[in-house]
Amino acid sequence: MSGSDKDIAEQTGYRVLARKYRPKDFNDLMVGQEPMVKTLTNAFESGRIAQAYMLTGVRGVGKTTTARILARALNYKTDTIDKPTIELKELGIHCQAIMEGRHLDVVEMDAASHTGIDDIREIIEQVRYRPVSARYKVYIIDEVHMLSTQAFNGLLKTLEEPPEHVKFIFATTEIRKVPVTVLSRCQRFDLRRISAADLVHLFSTIAKKEGIEAEPEALAMIARAAEGSARDGLSLMDQAIAHGGGAVIAEQVRTMLGLADRARVVDLFETLARGDAAAALTEFAGQYESGANPVAVLNDLADFTHLVTRFKFAPASAEDPSLSEAERTRGAEFSKTLAVSTLSRIWQMLLKGIPETESAARQQAAAEMVLIRIAHAANLPSPEEAARRLADYANGSAVDAPSAPRPNGGGGASMQGGGNVNAVGQSMSPRSSTGGATAMLRAVPKVDPVATPQTAAETQAAEAPRTEEGAAPEMLVKVGSLKDIVELCSKNREPVLRTLLRQHVHFVRLEPGKLEIRLGSDAPRSLVNDLQTRLEKWTGIRWLVILSRDEGEPTLVQQEAMEKETNLLDARSDPDIVAILERFPGAKIMDVRVRKDETEDEEDKPAPAAAVTEDGDVLPGDDVEF
Repeated sequence: MSGSDKDIAEQTGYRVLARKYRPKDFNDLMVGQEPMVKTLTNAFESGRIAQAYMLTGVRGVGKTTTARILARALNYKTDTIDKPTIELKELGIHCQAIMEGRHLDVVEMDAASHTGIDDIREIIEQVRYRPVSARYKVYIIDEVHMLSTQAFNGLLKTLEEPPEHVKFIFATTEIRKVPVTVLSRCQRFDLRRISAADLVHLFSTIAKKEGIEAEPEALAMIARAAEGSARDGLSLMDQAIAHGGGAVIAEQVRTMLGLADRARVVDLFETLARGDAAAALTEFAGQYESGANPVAVLNDLADFTHLVTRFKFAPASAEDPSLSEAERTRGAEFSKTLAVSTLSRIWQMLLKGIPETESAARQQAAAEMVLIRIAHAANLPSPEEAARRLADYANGSAVDAPSAPRPNGGGGASMQGGGNVNAVGQSMSPRSSTGGATAMLRAVPKVDPVATPQTAAETQAAEAPRTEEGAAPEMLVKVGSLKDIVELCSKNREPVLRTLLRQHVHFVRLEPGKLEIRLGSDAPRSLVNDLQTRLEKWTGIRWLVILSRDEGEPTLVQQEAMEKETNLLDARSDPDIVAILERFPGAKIMDVRVRKDETEDEEDKPAPAAAVTEDGDVLPGDDVEF
């Protein structure tokens, strides 16, 4: 700490770590911001200094500090150096005043409290005057996205063509709220989140300078809680020092943050992957009694699930110093035994359960319900495994034969030897350890899994018993067409089924006990089962309703519409009707009705028509039916 810092500390008392160890030059700023430092270094060395800079990033990554360092570099002047430079090896004439925010030529403005056009108009009027003592007059506008639209518009012209002695530095956490017209006039630097490893190194260095005992595990907890923000991390470290009486102890930091022991989180994850709901609830209860927040426990479980998945594809990530030994070693073991589908299922259930727990009136109970769901799902086969078992049954494989080892360590929920195998590969009996029922796949008739619905149904029909060798069963009611089935619906007072059959069913073929149809796209899924049940009840024999891929006939509704259209065309070509229409210009054909005559074959009888005027009057004629 420099002499001036010590003087300030003596005058004002204790200074929080976030202010005391705020970076003062580009070397300190190298922590996590190497790309920006390299760009500025090259720009200063080549003399390509922009008129405006835009600094963006999450809170606490150093936007305002970077702006002050940049203002210091622009106005750097010593007895030997008098030019902009990033080599700030010693304090220059203007450096101390700039870093403390009290230099006359470096104006800092908070846009959150100065949002209007009047504030920007004041800046525009001042830029005409040269700096008092420094090389450049620098305007640092923090949270620039808070400026009003009029303020942004007023700044545009000055921002694009400022005087040579003026530089603008903007900082914002909401870069998307800044107009594109402003962004296009600035050099943009995205200050990235500081990694947990860099934060642990920074906290460790500061702890040594302060002479404070700090456990690595405790610093790792603080780094994870900081979420990439150095300022947040140092504030938490200040709090941890006060909480621990001058030391940073893992157990006390865990209590302070409401976290669970990382090793216990791994134990809880193992019980869930094993499908042991009782053990999972016992472990969670112990963590809750120790002060762990239910939401924090679920978040830690989600973090560990993500960690195990990363280990599966990026084993080198285990070298992260912010990880505990339990996370590093046991996480690597889980990555070898758990399938990606299993990890993805746990991850999705946790993502859904965390907001539920946050909004629940009883967070402990809500978290327990999430854990029970995850443990129950561990005993269920994955969709791939269920399909494989179904194919094995269909192909006649032995039910009790153990499955061959699965690739990638045999991970994933599976079923072997007629029983369940949980997510960690342990054999489970048909009843789980909690006494609850475990989902089982029951044997199904041998069906080709890739066969069409028609082929599968024909196979079942072939296995159906017959009354006599090769003889079709006798029906109580004769059914020879789809129209006969519709009439049965009318006789048995099934108007809903009758309507569905008329509108959605395309008839393909029919024989006693077997009906092949094609359903329309809007047909309900239960129609086939309902039709099969009703046919068996009405006819007294077993029916098999098959969904066919053939086009089939049009639906009855479509057939009636086509028949009506045909009758209308025939009526329009009838000479008598044509004569009537010519005699009465306002008349038109509204409907065609076929008159039933018992003495005459309907198929040979021409279709008579009724000509109707616009007023609804039926015109007289020989073939008109009244």
